Amino acid sequence: MFILTKLRAVIFTHFLELKWQGLALSVFFYVCISYLLLHLAGEDALTSFPDFPYWLIITASTVGYGDLSPSTTLGKLTVSIFVVPFGLSLFALFIGRVAAYASFQWRKGVKGLKNLDYSNHILVIGWNEKRTIHLIKLLLREQSGAEEERKIALCTKADIENPLPNDIGFVKVESYSDNEHMQRAGIDSASSIIIDTPEDDITMTTALFCNSRNPNAHMIAYFQDDHLSQLLKVHCPNIECAPSVDVELIVKAAMYPGSSELHHDLLNVEDGMTQYAITYPKSSQSVSIRDIFIAFKEKHDATIIAIAETGSKPELNPSFNKTLHGGATIYYIADERIDGLDWNALYV
Repeated sequence: MFILTKLRAVIFTHFLELKWQGLALSVFFYVCISYLLLHLAGEDALTSFPDFPYWLIITASTVGYGDLSPSTTLGKLTVSIFVVPFGLSLFALFIGRVAAYASFQWRKGVKGLKNLDYSNHILVIGWNEKRTIHLIKLLLREQSGAEEERKIALCTKADIENPLPNDIGFVKVESYSDNEHMQRAGIDSASSIIIDTPEDDITMTTALFCNSRNPNAHMIAYFQDDHLSQLLKVHCPNIECAPSVDVELIVKAAMYPGSSELHHDLLNVEDGMTQYAITYPKSSQSVSIRDIFIAFKEKHDATIIAIAETGSKPELNPSFNKTLHGGATIYYIADERIDGLDWNALYV
């Protein structure tokens, strides 16, 4: 009895250490030996096809429907001594390996160790704890109901796990300027890149690197020091710099009470009037700012605040006498995003 127990322990230990190739080979020999023993035992009903693979799987997994069973004494001994014990061990080992592999892959995603198969996505680079989470939640809120929903990925050097594993992709890197690591975040295929690191110098180098890898992406870089943002604009005029405006808001609130609440409402995506943008179709005819301003207000209760012609900066409070051309971006304030706008019926 001691020898059998010792032998079982040794076999079980070797089973646990089997790699996928060894496991597959063990299953192959198990099937061949089972078939041979049953055939020698005269179990013709069990060794016929397709009954044999069906019966072997049901028996090895101990489900045992009872529709097929050995009829000879030697067949019963074969099943009880070899087929069931070894089959159950292999079956349990296989299921355990599959579960462990699935869990490992999930953990890799949570820890940011997997490659993201994303394209045309929004890539957020950097980690500022609550501010970054708030930023991502706002992006998710803005994405809901948009004509084209894009995936969001977070890329960071911080020692964290995915803060929103059910909503975003996550990649952990050692450097924001390492080609191999940043490729895992899909930097070359991102349509928008937001750079918000705790240090302005890292933001600067990251922005330069991202611009060299994906110059066609829409890039936004957040700076606490306005001088660095101006310096970046000299080298990369296509990058949109978002400097800190806390001091400016304090001054505005001191001079014009209520200004801070006004700016908060314009940026709040959950309640009240919010700023949105929409592109005027390139195929549409040119119209005056007056006509489109009145149409937006009368039919959608939206107020146009700025216009950006193709390749130009947004012009705040455009004159009614100016003309809006196809391809221009219209910035407006509304209670909700205007979806499915019928441009042909807008002026009727």
